[in-house]
Amino acid sequence: MHKRNIVLLCLITFLQGMVFYAAVATLYRQAAGLSIFEITVIEGISVAMALALEVPWGRIAERIGYRHTMVVCNLLFLLTKLIFWQAESFSAFLLERLLLAVVISGLSGVDAAMLFMSAPKEQAQRNGGWYRAAGEAGVLSAGLLYTVFLSGHYRAAAFWTVITYALAALLTFFLSEVKSEEQRETRRFRALAKAHFSTPGILKLAVCTALFSESVHCITIYFSQLQYLRCGMNEQMIGAAFIIVSAAGLFGPLSAHLPRRSGLWLLLSAVICAGLLALTDIAILSVVLIVLLSGLCALFMPLAGALENTLITTSDRATALSLNAMIGDSLIVLLDLGLGRAADASLPLALALCALCCLFATGLFSGVPLQESATAAK
Repeated sequence: MHKRNIVLLCLITFLQGMVFYAAVATLYRQAAGLSIFEITVIEGISVAMALALEVPWGRIAERIGYRHTMVVCNLLFLLTKLIFWQAESFSAFLLERLLLAVVISGLSGVDAAMLFMSAPKEQAQRNGGWYRAAGEAGVLSAGLLYTVFLSGHYRAAAFWTVITYALAALLTFFLSEVKSEEQRETRRFRALAKAHFSTPGILKLAVCTALFSESVHCITIYFSQLQYLRCGMNEQMIGAAFIIVSAAGLFGPLSAHLPRRSGLWLLLSAVICAGLLALTDIAILSVVLIVLLSGLCALFMPLAGALENTLITTSDRATALSLNAMIGDSLIVLLDLGLGRAADASLPLALALCALCCLFATGLFSGVPLQESATAAK
């Protein structure tokens, strides 16, 4: 086992979470001359490209090894931040997002596979919780540092983001490979995909995770601000609520103490929280419900990630995870369009739809086998 990888991967995701300009990313692009329409066009192209590259990157990772894939992708990640720091035109920002699509699709599944294969499988849920919490801690740290030291200084925020990504890229070289030469002989893609999706529960879990995580993401990131305004909160109160909600994302390590069957109760709790949020315009209750949703997601995702890796029966783990990601991401694109249109019409309607998505996710999770099969345990 390569336990040092666990620490390195947590440090890398912490540093990559420190995007100092995240809170003003749209304003940054507008200050450089881009319109909202141009920003959305670039984002759409980037998402489409990332989806197209998911499986090819998974196959490449199986051939060259997970460590080499991480090194290449994190160096490209650094390049995207360098471009963003200097970008002043539509073409420059488009180039940055196209390279980012290459990076995201390349890292998709590989980091999770390395995390799972670097320690005994009994520790997967705990390690996944720490990994997720490290990323959230990076986001929270960057937000606080931007507010205190860099507020209004967009280019300076982008420069310091370059520094943190350079450190992350450097740490990647110290990772140990977890995939042996013998394991790099990959199966034919069609046979692999057929065998993978015939595994009981794997497709249900992929759809369940996508529905739940994106519903909570939409609520905590996008709809929360609209809900706060609906409740009459001012900017200072909204800023304080953002920090509290972000801090709830650090609950991930506590997931290690939860049995897999508790995933059902976490999902049901999310249904209740989202449903109540659709019905209330009380500020303090809204903040509490959104904090709870953030915490529930932080607890559920490591559990789901460990279960997903346990259900995978092929040695081509990165490809299998990329297949799951492709299914989930395709669903997320459609879900975002539907929820966005609903929010334009009525915020309570959009929140109610999020509750329904969580309810559907609960039904899917109830059909996922929670015990390791003999094959999966190998």
